[in-house]
Amino acid sequence: MIDILELVRPNIAALCPYSTARDECSSNPEVFLDANESPYPNSWNRYPDPHQKALKARIAELKGIKPENLFLGNGSDEAIDLLMRVFCVPGKDNIVAISPSYGMYSVAAATNDVSVREVLLRDDFSLDTEALLAACDSLTKLIFLCSPNNPSGNAFPLEQIEEIVSRSGRIVVVDEAYIDFSSVPSVVPLTDKYPNLAVLQTMSKARGMASLRLGLAIAHESLVRLMSMVKYPYNINGATQALALDLLRMPVEDQVREIVSERERLARELPRFSFVHKVYPSDANFLLVRVDDADVLYAYLLEGGVIVRNRTRMPLCRDCLRITVGLPSENDRMLSILDSYKR
Repeated sequence: MIDILELVRPNIAALCPYSTARDECSSNPEVFLDANESPYPNSWNRYPDPHQKALKARIAELKGIKPENLFLGNGSDEAIDLLMRVFCVPGKDNIVAISPSYGMYSVAAATNDVSVREVLLRDDFSLDTEALLAACDSLTKLIFLCSPNNPSGNAFPLEQIEEIVSRSGRIVVVDEAYIDFSSVPSVVPLTDKYPNLAVLQTMSKARGMASLRLGLAIAHESLVRLMSMVKYPYNINGATQALALDLLRMPVEDQVREIVSERERLARELPRFSFVHKVYPSDANFLLVRVDDADVLYAYLLEGGVIVRNRTRMPLCRDCLRITVGLPSENDRMLSILDSYKR
């Protein structure tokens, strides 16, 4: 079994993390004179729980995991950045990522002075396991997979991901931002078996908390501990923790079912337009659609008050638009604009 400590940057392995007085206090004080806060109550005058214990307990319960296997970040982007800071020596190490995929892997790598080795997906957006593993060298620390993938929408088979995790000898990061809409199971159960697997999820999509910026990483306790050492002490603010706890009481299953139903409706409706050449299968809350001229159609939709994502400049995505599944009324409006589109 891989020892992930062998992949950690030496300075991080030796790091003494910042701790607050409340971290070091085993009792329950009633008067707080330790943190130089304002003593005047207004609901927000105290620093938030740096360990997000109540929120982690609730999310862990929903996910069927232990709180010790959960890291909470300011969006999934914080987890992406932290993993690079924990494992990649700037100017030396590299990551391997699939392409096309979520752009923040490359942005975070560039910010941390880490080189990126991109492995192109096949024309049908399937993943070539051997090509991915062949792209790794002795300086590769992280492999990034997005499943369901953005922008293609397809999820990779669970068996294929496990093969990569078991054979790679690297930290494999599986970004499951869209897993709630997928028919392919999550790889979260594999984190009990593989300490080199980190699974990213988010509260921004199915849970409707995009404005709160709350992402999570699910991994072996040793990996979570490393990320927690490097994070800023109060990375999840008090308002986000409180609001997220309230929102987690609200069921979203009916909303997810409606989005999946609308996704399938759009997948049936869009091919009737002569300028639509292909609607790619999707396990996410969006569809990738190949059209005659993505730039022109994007501008036409925008003129009608509807914004989609133009992905024509991404590898394998020439003349492709990524269309998020909205409310039925929003989807109807988009379709009505397409009805009036003349080439």
